[in-house]
Amino acid sequence: MEARRVVVVAYEDAELLEISSITSTLATANDVIPGGTPYETVLAASGGGPVRCSSGLTLRSQAALEELRGPFDTLVVTGGWGYRRAAENAHLVAHVRRLARESRRVASVCTGASVLAATGLLEGRRATTHWHFADELARRHPGVTVDPAPIFVRDGPVSTSAGVTAALDLTLDFVAEDHGPALARLVSRILVTYFQRPGNQAQMSVLTTLDPENMLVGQVLTHIRSHLDGDLSTTGLARAAGVSTRHLHRLCLAHTGHPPSRLVRRARAEAAADLLESTALSVTEVAARCGFGSAESLRQTFVAYYGVPPSRFRAVHSRP
Repeated sequence: MEARRVVVVAYEDAELLEISSITSTLATANDVIPGGTPYETVLAASGGGPVRCSSGLTLRSQAALEELRGPFDTLVVTGGWGYRRAAENAHLVAHVRRLARESRRVASVCTGASVLAATGLLEGRRATTHWHFADELARRHPGVTVDPAPIFVRDGPVSTSAGVTAALDLTLDFVAEDHGPALARLVSRILVTYFQRPGNQAQMSVLTTLDPENMLVGQVLTHIRSHLDGDLSTTGLARAAGVSTRHLHRLCLAHTGHPPSRLVRRARAEAAADLLESTALSVTEVAARCGFGSAESLRQTFVAYYGVPPSRFRAVHSRP
């Protein structure tokens, strides 16, 4: 088996766990896939020098970006607190752009999306990054459709992922693409990962990350959380808030980036996920408590947000 050449790009103040999530996953795949070494991974940095990670540990790079020549199977740019300097480093960005042209697929982890965006590779594409940095990425690169919700996004040959351990999820998805889902599941079991999460599973609760400056919007979010099985139509929310539906819609968009209806659907989905994890309630009972009209409505919402039906989510995530 001819090895797939994978280049992992790092820079000063990169995140060590993101680097190791990629390299360890591919190394594990090498251990279990018969017929040779399927992945040949190299850690590259400008000048081929050492990379001091944000954790304080220093890694020795294996190659200089300037000297690498393709073709490559995969190019991955890692994230870390040094992402701004990296994205503003014209020399580094130019070589990432060159290496991307010589690679079958290109990816970033976490804030590494800022480096890819600086190369122009994300222009006109849908992308994600760590939820905490999504607004900044969208503001700096308006030509990129930034979605802060999913764990990873694959848009043609270019993939982006959320922060830190989401690198593992994206790399497992690459292994599944290259060698089949059964092999990827074996790798995930060896790594003792709890679940090979689908890319469209949410990074975290959207409502808990929202902290609107507008007091009325904050009250609406509180009302949604505490009345999940009530009337949460936009009309009902506007009535509870004492404003017109048009004004409420405008306020929610301005201060959360989402219309009221989407905030409600997400709140109900997240509440249902918590009940499925922590209780023995039937799916029908969970649907009723969270304001879904039926178990089928809950199922459709769950597949849309988490990529799996409620029964499978419970089988994987249920806790005592």
